[in-house]
Amino acid sequence: MDAMFDICYLSPDSNNVEPDDIPKTKENVWILGRKYSPVQDLDRIRRDITSIIWCTYRKGFIPIGDEGLTSDKGWGCMLRCGQMVLGVALIRVHLASNWVWTPETRDPTYLKIIQRFEERKQAPYSIHQVALMGASEGKEVGQWFGPNTVAQVLKKLIVYDKWSSLVIHVALDNTVVKEDILQQCMVNNDRGDDHTPDSVNITDWMPLLLIVPLRLGLSEINPVYVNGLKMCFQCPQSIGVIGGKPNQALYLIGCVDDEVLYLDPHTTQRSGLVENKQTDEQKEMDCSYHCRYASHIPMLAMDPSVAVCFLCRTKSDFDELCKTFEGELMKESQPLFEICEKRPSHWGPSNDIDLQNTTLFTEFEDVDRQFDDSDDEFEIL
Repeated sequence: MDAMFDICYLSPDSNNVEPDDIPKTKENVWILGRKYSPVQDLDRIRRDITSIIWCTYRKGFIPIGDEGLTSDKGWGCMLRCGQMVLGVALIRVHLASNWVWTPETRDPTYLKIIQRFEERKQAPYSIHQVALMGASEGKEVGQWFGPNTVAQVLKKLIVYDKWSSLVIHVALDNTVVKEDILQQCMVNNDRGDDHTPDSVNITDWMPLLLIVPLRLGLSEINPVYVNGLKMCFQCPQSIGVIGGKPNQALYLIGCVDDEVLYLDPHTTQRSGLVENKQTDEQKEMDCSYHCRYASHIPMLAMDPSVAVCFLCRTKSDFDELCKTFEGELMKESQPLFEICEKRPSHWGPSNDIDLQNTTLFTEFEDVDRQFDDSDDEFEIL
């Protein structure tokens, strides 16, 4: 299987050339909230990067939309970045934060996660579902998404997938509101049995994927935000940033010095199914969801439209993240965003709680989906 992985993703002479994936520096490397030494931990860095679910352009899938598109080449890069963020979140919730993929991996939970992103209409997060749900954000199939749009789409899709057991909260107006998140994530369950006359009220925490869409400048990144962006990559709860270069979406997974590391969705691969990973074709298809090496660009070369992403599997994770925001991010001369206890009165009521409670525990395939409109846009900071 290692040989198959090499054949699929390494050029003929790549074994003779050391890839330029991690900058040569003495500074720490930060990837998805973990710290590495670029010298001592290089193999571990590459192992952990390869373990990320890599979503790319695909071709030859069932037609989407009125135009019958069978490939997302040229328009689906931001959708693929959203898939990658969600893939990391599901791996951490259902497997482990330090989970490692190899070409031999056949863990049924992992396969269940991969199957949710395959190019088939029944998959909860397939390109079909993401693109079609984009209609509720005013995006026709084949139109390019921004970071905020893909975040809003994922927030709507997640409620139809009972198994994922995940809440997505998209912060509005550069403001993280604790009250809204707690109401969304704290689930009260009344439990009782024949031996107890009264049910016992138990409060559970639904794992939270927090996405904060931002615009960090007009046409380019304002340097005043660089330190804050680095802090986001360094948080233990970090699962990266949806962003990219101008007109080119990338999944930004970490940073080293003044560079950002990323996985690039701009590789067109054929469509296919992993299923139970029994046949050589299925094994090869699984390999196509993993990239051996990351790439890097200067942080100031990023497009200023981004969405920073955090995963809080427990309430204590969320409390720790809020302390980091309040104790470090808010001390910056120009914070990336604000955090407050209560929802601003002029915002009006939130519809996230109703959406979450009414549909979260309904099977995806059995729901007649109703699209709702949203015109939330980025704010210029």
